Amino acid sequence: LHIVRARYGAEVALRLARHVVLSPHRQGGQAQFIERPLAPTPTADRFAQALDKVRATLGEAHSLDSVAEAAGLTRRTFTRRFQKSIGTSFGDWLADQRIALAQRLLEATEKSMDTVAFEAGFGSATSLRQHFSARLKTSPMQYRREFSRSAGAKRPTHAAMF
Repeated sequence: LHIVRARYGAEVALRLARHVVLSPHRQGGQAQFIERPLAPTPTADRFAQALDKVRATLGEAHSLDSVAEAAGLTRRTFTRRFQKSIGTSFGDWLADQRIALAQRLLEATEKSMDTVAFEAGFGSATSLRQHFSARLKTSPMQYRREFSRSAGAKRPTHAAMF
């Protein structure tokens, strides 16, 4: 990972680490940082389009009813199809998507916690901290310290340790 980070940058190294299910610098009590993307669908039906729209507008409010309507399904049919396709509830998936966006913003930007919270759809830094801590067992600030692009430059290199 050190070689990948040095050659291609922190973002690529972090993606690779997550892909091979390694957390490069994880505290003992923290949750694993594994992305849970949607499986690709063979056709772009209204269901997939509705979920794509949600992912593209995570900073906005999304209710189960509004997304079901956009998918052209009743709330009950949408809920059953979502559970069968994705394997979790819409609310949990939406929170996971927002956490993933917050992670990307914390890794790649120096935006304030309030801005990250707003852009990820949490509304406040307090709400972001609560969701982040509940799902990842770490705070957004600690996550930024460990995984931001600038954090990689501050860590000593392997050669500097000897």
